[in-house]
Amino acid sequence: MTGKSVGILIFILCFGLILTGCPKKTVVNEEPSVKKEEAARLEAEKAAKEAREKELDKIREEEAKKEREKEFEKSLVAKKEPGIEGEIFESRLLKDIHFDFDKYDIRPEDAEILKENAALLSKYSTAKVQIEGHCDERGTIEYNLALGERRANSTKKYLNSLGVSPNRISTISYGKERPLDPGHNEEAWAKNRRAHTIILSK
Repeated sequence: MTGKSVGILIFILCFGLILTGCPKKTVVNEEPSVKKEEAARLEAEKAAKEAREKELDKIREEEAKKEREKEFEKSLVAKKEPGIEGEIFESRLLKDIHFDFDKYDIRPEDAEILKENAALLSKYSTAKVQIEGHCDERGTIEYNLALGERRANSTKKYLNSLGVSPNRISTISYGKERPLDPGHNEEAWAKNRRAHTIILSK
Protein backbone atom coordinates (compact mmCIF):
# COMPACT_ATOMS: atom_id res chain seq x y z
CA MET A 1 0.00 0.00 0.00
CA THR A 2 1.39 3.27 -1.02
CA GLY A 3 1.77 6.27 1.23
CA LYS A 4 -1.03 7.98 -0.61
CA SER A 5 -3.41 5.11 0.02
CA VAL A 6 -2.51 5.07 3.72
CA GLY A 7 -3.26 8.77 3.97
CA ILE A 8 -6.68 8.31 2.34
CA LEU A 9 -7.48 5.42 4.69
CA ILE A 10 -6.53 7.47 7.74
CA PHE A 11 -8.68 10.36 6.50
CA ILE A 12 -11.68 8.03 6.03
CA LEU A 13 -11.24 6.55 9.52
CA CYS A 14 -10.98 9.99 11.15
CA PHE A 15 -14.04 11.23 9.31
CA GLY A 16 -15.96 8.16 10.45
CA LEU A 17 -14.90 8.74 14.05
CA ILE A 18 -16.03 12.35 13.84
CA LEU A 19 -19.45 11.33 12.53
CA THR A 20 -19.76 8.64 15.18
CA GLY A 21 -18.76 11.05 17.96
CA CYS A 22 -21.40 13.71 17.15
CA PRO A 23 -24.57 12.90 19.16
CA LYS A 24 -27.83 13.13 17.34
CA LYS A 25 -30.04 16.00 18.36
CA THR A 26 -33.06 14.81 20.28
CA VAL A 27 -36.29 16.72 19.67
CA VAL A 28 -38.11 17.22 22.98
CA ASN A 29 -41.71 18.24 23.01
CA GLU A 30 -42.01 21.20 25.42
CA GLU A 31 -44.28 20.57 28.38
CA PRO A 32 -46.21 23.54 29.98
CA SER A 33 -43.69 25.73 31.69
CA VAL A 34 -43.33 25.21 35.43
CA LYS A 35 -42.69 28.91 35.76
CA LYS A 36 -45.94 29.73 33.99
CA GLU A 37 -47.86 27.38 36.25
CA GLU A 38 -46.26 28.94 39.32
CA ALA A 39 -47.04 32.46 38.10
CA ALA A 40 -50.66 31.48 37.47
CA ARG A 41 -50.92 29.96 40.94
CA LEU A 42 -49.45 33.07 42.57
CA GLU A 43 -51.79 35.31 40.56
CA ALA A 44 -54.80 33.27 41.67
CA GLU A 45 -53.68 33.45 45.30
CA LYS A 46 -53.17 37.22 44.99
CA ALA A 47 -56.67 37.68 43.51
CA ALA A 48 -58.21 35.58 46.27
CA LYS A 49 -56.33 37.56 48.93
CA GLU A 50 -57.48 40.88 47.44
CA ALA A 51 -61.06 39.63 47.36
CA ARG A 52 -60.84 38.64 51.04
CA GLU A 53 -59.33 42.01 51.94
CA LYS A 54 -62.09 43.86 50.08
CA GLU A 55 -64.70 41.83 51.92
CA LEU A 56 -63.02 42.54 55.25
CA ASP A 57 -62.81 46.26 54.41
CA LYS A 58 -66.52 46.25 53.62
CA ILE A 59 -67.31 44.57 56.94
CA ARG A 60 -65.07 47.02 58.82
CA GLU A 61 -66.70 49.99 57.07
CA GLU A 62 -70.16 48.72 58.01
CA GLU A 63 -69.06 48.31 61.62
CA ALA A 64 -67.49 51.80 61.63
CA LYS A 65 -70.70 53.23 60.15
CA LYS A 66 -72.75 51.62 62.92
CA GLU A 67 -70.38 53.06 65.51
CA ARG A 68 -70.65 56.55 63.99
CA GLU A 69 -74.42 56.26 63.95
CA LYS A 70 -74.39 55.26 67.61
CA GLU A 71 -72.16 58.23 68.41
CA PHE A 72 -74.47 60.53 66.47
CA GLU A 73 -77.54 59.13 68.22
CA LYS A 74 -75.91 59.61 71.62
CA SER A 75 -75.08 63.22 70.77
CA LEU A 76 -78.69 64.15 70.02
CA VAL A 77 -80.62 66.07 72.66
CA ALA A 78 -84.23 67.13 72.19
CA LYS A 79 -84.46 70.90 71.97
CA LYS A 80 -86.72 72.60 74.47
CA GLU A 81 -88.69 74.54 71.88
CA PRO A 82 -90.35 72.23 69.32
CA GLY A 83 -89.97 73.29 65.71
CA ILE A 84 -92.61 73.72 63.05
CA GLU A 85 -91.97 70.14 61.96
CA GLY A 86 -92.37 68.63 65.41
CA GLU A 87 -89.65 67.56 67.84
CA ILE A 88 -86.19 68.75 66.92
CA PHE A 89 -82.75 67.81 68.18
CA GLU A 90 -79.37 69.34 68.80
CA SER A 91 -76.03 67.61 68.42
CA ARG A 92 -72.74 68.61 70.00
CA LEU A 93 -71.07 67.25 66.86
CA LEU A 94 -72.54 70.06 64.72
CA LYS A 95 -70.72 73.24 65.64
CA ASP A 96 -71.84 76.87 65.42
CA ILE A 97 -70.12 79.44 63.25
CA HIS A 98 -69.89 83.15 64.04
CA PHE A 99 -69.90 86.41 62.12
CA ASP A 100 -68.36 89.85 62.34
CA PHE A 101 -70.57 92.78 63.28
CA ASP A 102 -73.18 93.52 60.62
CA LYS A 103 -71.68 90.88 58.29
CA TYR A 104 -72.91 87.58 56.88
CA ASP A 105 -69.88 86.38 54.89
CA ILE A 106 -68.16 83.15 55.97
CA ARG A 107 -64.78 83.76 57.62
CA PRO A 108 -61.86 81.36 56.94
CA GLU A 109 -61.89 79.92 60.45
CA ASP A 110 -65.63 79.30 60.21
CA ALA A 111 -65.23 77.72 56.78
CA GLU A 112 -63.13 75.01 58.46
CA ILE A 113 -65.94 74.39 60.97
CA LEU A 114 -68.46 74.08 58.15
CA LYS A 115 -66.20 71.55 56.41
CA GLU A 116 -66.37 69.42 59.56
CA ASN A 117 -70.15 69.81 59.71
CA ALA A 118 -70.46 68.87 56.03
CA ALA A 119 -68.30 65.76 56.55
CA LEU A 120 -70.54 64.72 59.43
CA LEU A 121 -73.72 65.29 57.43
CA SER A 122 -72.33 63.29 54.52
CA LYS A 123 -72.06 60.29 56.84
CA TYR A 124 -75.69 60.62 57.92
CA SER A 125 -77.42 61.17 54.61
CA THR A 126 -80.90 60.70 56.08
CA ALA A 127 -80.57 63.58 58.53
CA LYS A 128 -82.29 66.84 57.63
CA VAL A 129 -81.18 70.02 59.33
CA GLN A 130 -82.26 73.59 59.85
CA ILE A 131 -79.86 76.50 60.10
CA GLU A 132 -80.82 79.28 62.49
CA GLY A 133 -79.49 82.77 61.84
CA HIS A 134 -78.88 84.88 64.98
CA CYS A 135 -77.73 88.45 65.65
CA ASP A 136 -76.64 90.53 68.62
CA GLU A 137 -79.02 92.96 70.30
CA ARG A 138 -77.98 96.07 68.38
CA GLY A 139 -80.25 97.29 65.58
CA THR A 140 -83.98 97.03 64.98
CA ILE A 141 -85.98 93.82 65.07
CA GLU A 142 -86.68 94.02 61.33
CA TYR A 143 -83.06 94.70 60.40
CA ASN A 144 -81.77 91.83 62.50
CA LEU A 145 -84.36 89.40 61.15
CA ALA A 146 -83.14 90.19 57.64
CA LEU A 147 -79.47 89.93 58.70
CA GLY A 148 -80.11 86.62 60.47
CA GLU A 149 -81.74 85.29 57.31
CA ARG A 150 -78.73 86.29 55.23
CA ARG A 151 -76.42 84.56 57.72
CA ALA A 152 -78.47 81.35 57.62
CA ASN A 153 -78.62 81.38 53.81
CA SER A 154 -74.89 82.10 53.54
CA THR A 155 -74.21 79.08 55.75
CA LYS A 156 -76.56 76.88 53.74
CA LYS A 157 -74.95 77.96 50.47
CA TYR A 158 -71.50 77.10 51.79
CA LEU A 159 -72.65 73.64 52.92
CA ASN A 160 -74.21 73.12 49.49
CA SER A 161 -70.83 73.91 47.90
CA LEU A 162 -69.34 71.15 50.06
CA GLY A 163 -71.77 68.58 48.70
CA VAL A 164 -74.66 68.71 51.18
CA SER A 165 -77.91 68.63 49.23
CA PRO A 166 -80.06 71.80 49.46
CA ASN A 167 -83.07 69.53 49.96
CA ARG A 168 -81.67 68.52 53.33
CA ILE A 169 -81.28 72.07 54.66
CA SER A 170 -83.89 74.63 55.64
CA THR A 171 -83.22 78.04 57.18
CA ILE A 172 -84.86 80.33 59.70
CA SER A 173 -83.94 83.70 61.23
CA TYR A 174 -84.45 84.62 64.85
CA GLY A 175 -82.71 87.96 64.55
CA LYS A 176 -81.85 89.14 68.03
CA GLU A 177 -84.74 87.38 69.78
CA ARG A 178 -82.83 84.33 71.04
CA PRO A 179 -79.40 85.41 72.29
CA LEU A 180 -77.05 82.67 73.43
CA ASP A 181 -75.48 85.08 75.94
CA PRO A 182 -77.78 87.66 77.59
CA GLY A 183 -74.89 90.04 78.31
CA HIS A 184 -74.65 93.57 76.93
CA ASN A 185 -70.99 93.72 75.90
CA GLU A 186 -68.80 92.81 72.97
CA GLU A 187 -68.00 89.36 74.35
CA ALA A 188 -71.69 88.48 74.54
CA TRP A 189 -72.47 90.06 71.18
CA ALA A 190 -69.69 88.06 69.48
CA LYS A 191 -71.27 84.81 70.79
CA ASN A 192 -74.72 85.84 69.59
CA ARG A 193 -73.73 86.63 66.00
CA ARG A 194 -73.96 83.02 64.87
CA ALA A 195 -75.46 80.34 62.67
CA HIS A 196 -76.72 77.38 64.66
CA THR A 197 -77.61 73.99 63.15
CA ILE A 198 -80.34 71.74 64.52
CA ILE A 199 -81.59 68.30 63.46
CA LEU A 200 -85.11 68.11 62.05
CA SER A 201 -85.14 64.36 61.43
CA LYS A 202 -82.73 61.49 61.94
